[in-house]
Amino acid sequence: MHTQTLLLALAAASVGAIAEPVSYTMDPAHTYPSFEADHMGMSYWRGKMNQSSGQVVLDRQTGTGTLEVAIDLASIDFGLPAMNAWAIGNNFFNVEKSPQAIYKGTLEKFVDGSPTLVSGALTLNGRTQPVNLSINRFKCMPHPVLKREFCGADASGSFQRDAFGLDAGKAYGFNMEVALRIQVEAVANK
Repeated sequence: MHTQTLLLALAAASVGAIAEPVSYTMDPAHTYPSFEADHMGMSYWRGKMNQSSGQVVLDRQTGTGTLEVAIDLASIDFGLPAMNAWAIGNNFFNVEKSPQAIYKGTLEKFVDGSPTLVSGALTLNGRTQPVNLSINRFKCMPHPVLKREFCGADASGSFQRDAFGLDAGKAYGFNMEVALRIQVEAVANK
């Protein structure tokens, strides 16, 4: 009887030792979604979004996790003020109506405790479409100042902007595919 009680107590203690998922808050000073979009087959417009926020939940032991990012569309930066103003206006993003893009995904295909894919969906211009991101680089380490774990990643993917009702230039031969790249760093909440 004592042996069974001891084994049950040890089993219960070992279950308590299993790591729990860790929640991280994205560092807006180190997180920048950037993009590349066709300009009539002549060149590519490149830009970034200067303001975003989000949360990551990661359990490297079980190989699971989630991601949610909110991107402030008014923070678009092509490096050309006139183009920025056009993009946030009624002819494209119409930020008065839809001020944010939201990306929600599941971290998948873990290799040695690191995710290699985000399977998710992007909500933009009031429409939601599947968008997957390949994680090209992923690393976690102790933050030298905050003394908490922080993780960084570089992810990339693409989407068809006309699937979100953003088809400006399509009649002129613009390719609707947008390449997306996201650099992100996030700090553990505790």
